[in-house]
Amino acid sequence: MEHIQFNLAQDRIPHTWYNILPDLPRPLSPTLHPATLNPIGPGDLAALFPHNLIQQEVSMDREIEIPGEVRQIYAQWRPSPLFRARRLERALDTPARIFYKYEGVSPAGSHKLNTAVAQAYYNKREGTKRLATETGAGQWGSALAMACRFFGLKCKVYMVRVSYDQKPYRRGMMETFGATVSASPSDETDAGRAILERTPQSPGSLGIAISEAVEVAAKDPETKYALGSVLNHVLLHQTVVGLEAIEQMALADDEPDVIIGCTGGGSNFAGLVLPYLGRKIKGRSRAKVVAVEPAACPSLTKGKFTYDFGDTARLTPLAKMHTLGSTFVPPGIHAGGLRYHGMAPLISHVLNLGLIEARSVQQLEAFAAGVQFARAEGIVPAPEANHAIAEVIREALLAREEGKQRTILFNLSGHGHFDMQAYIDYESGKLQNYDYPAAEIAMALAGLPAIG
Repeated sequence: MEHIQFNLAQDRIPHTWYNILPDLPRPLSPTLHPATLNPIGPGDLAALFPHNLIQQEVSMDREIEIPGEVRQIYAQWRPSPLFRARRLERALDTPARIFYKYEGVSPAGSHKLNTAVAQAYYNKREGTKRLATETGAGQWGSALAMACRFFGLKCKVYMVRVSYDQKPYRRGMMETFGATVSASPSDETDAGRAILERTPQSPGSLGIAISEAVEVAAKDPETKYALGSVLNHVLLHQTVVGLEAIEQMALADDEPDVIIGCTGGGSNFAGLVLPYLGRKIKGRSRAKVVAVEPAACPSLTKGKFTYDFGDTARLTPLAKMHTLGSTFVPPGIHAGGLRYHGMAPLISHVLNLGLIEARSVQQLEAFAAGVQFARAEGIVPAPEANHAIAEVIREALLAREEGKQRTILFNLSGHGHFDMQAYIDYESGKLQNYDYPAAEIAMALAGLPAIG
């Protein structure tokens, strides 16, 4: 067969999310209150998140039950398929076996719905009326808008200005589900107005958009904040991806030697790899795990592992992570979901422990990989996922050079149907690589809080 799918019955949707925190060889550094620099407690987060999500953020339970109502909605697209990419293998003339978990089958078109549904559910249970959030490329905003509609919540989205202009169909999808969408920085918040006063033509950043959404939530008792990546509870919800993949790889009678995912804030990467890292910590897997990020926003490969704010206006607690500095505004590459100044503390931690490796990919290499994949496999990937595919191709060609068999597994985090302008620009030669902006990052890093 040219295109082999390994799938599970619908009753095989996981009943629990996997929490890696109790299995880590060293615990995460605590999140700190920005005023006192003491570890934050549940009360410090109550204005932003419902009680259940705060509990999940720090839980040491290895398995956390997925509510039945959440599993019922998951059943619209889960279990998501695992494919073997035989046509891509043949195009690369590689002895490697390539598998991909395809999250683009969700109604929102990406993995983001896995946590959006859960967050909307817990907020609805606690009486929240509205959720405020940020979005880069629009994948997260689309997912949260849909989840809010399912649970009868209002949704306010601050969309990074450059993506707001580049991706009108993503904005249209959010509005179709009833969300209110504003380009960020906006004149609706103190944080947005301050940025516009300094830089009227600011392209925006996820850090700025987070500041706006957090400010709105903090000022309105009926509004909570929802984040699509970075936080422990968000990464936890994504582990349905990896838990399914482990069973599906068993159906394929194979085990990955290399596991790859693109990284911006860390959610789709975590979703696939955390269950495998749990096995690796216990000696049940020897897989090399690779996080791949854009060279234009290289938090893991060029950032500093230290405490920093998660937003530009410094409204959030301080987390220890790989960061380029919270004031860093990356270039307007089309992979808007990977344009965040910091990396999830949990992903930063496992990199620091040596459990994973990190690579960076330039924009043109990423799109070349995406086009090659689309022509072989028939799926147009999201620009973010193209970074993972570029690393897959590198590994597959290395296997060919070495004449060695290896099994590669990666997460195809979403489709690129709303990103076709990026592909048009690539084919017409309008896209360009962005060199590491060392001077700008140095300036942003100079403003880091003085904490070890």
